[in-house]
Amino acid sequence: METKVLTAHVPLPLAERVDQLASRLERSRGWIINQALTVWVDQEDERRLLTLEALADVDAGQVIDHQAVQAWADSLDNATPRSDAG
Repeated sequence: METKVLTAHVPLPLAERVDQLASRLERSRGWIINQALTVWVDQEDERRLLTLEALADVDAGQVIDHQAVQAWADSLDNATPRSDAG
């Protein structure tokens, strides 16, 4: 796989934590950063998809009004909470 060098300035405490983790896992600093960046990028991709799905639901009118959600949330303190928000 081709690679590209990326440079970033990180706070010293974070850099020290990365170094400690790399030492503990017997991995390189680059490996740790690659793993972390991969997870973060994947999460951001997922967050974007979920946001687009939510916006499509709103556009389609598939929403629950605030009062129904509030009533459901309030029922969580009861012995028999409601099973849905609407």
